Amino acid sequence: MEPEPEPQSRLDPRYSDEGATAASWSDAVARLEQAELFWLTTVRPDGRPHVTPLLAVRQDDALYFCTGPAERKAKNLAANRNVVLTTGRNTLHEGIDLVVEGEAVRETDEPRLRRLAEAYETKYGPDWHFDVRDGAFQGAGGGDRALVFRVAPSTAFGFGKGVYSQTRWLFG
Repeated sequence: MEPEPEPQSRLDPRYSDEGATAASWSDAVARLEQAELFWLTTVRPDGRPHVTPLLAVRQDDALYFCTGPAERKAKNLAANRNVVLTTGRNTLHEGIDLVVEGEAVRETDEPRLRRLAEAYETKYGPDWHFDVRDGAFQGAGGGDRALVFRVAPSTAFGFGKGVYSQTRWLFG
């Protein structure tokens, strides 16, 4: 597999301490891969935002999450695929908060879904075992069906704390 291309990085001095440097994308990737909890923002059909916590895995230069077909997230995505995924630390003076903007595209390729199901179980443990059936995740033992969505970043932000900084990464 080819290495992921580096996005354009830009430190915004308006929101950064003097002497701050732009965060590296490779550091952001490591943090996205390690993060256990993300917050997903979708847009309701009437234009209001909808925010919910969820689990996600990073693979093939994108973040992946799943949701039941009858859940609000899936209904929102049927009308508007624009999303924001955020993760970070709930602290003021340490760490970095990450914001990933992009389009949520349904993933139905079964070989990729099997790799993603394995990634979920590796990252989150056996309670998060999924089978793959008919282009979606299927809960173990005939559990609920879950649609899987891929979010390749179009823009991402890193908000450093301690030494305050705001890095913007542009893709494509």
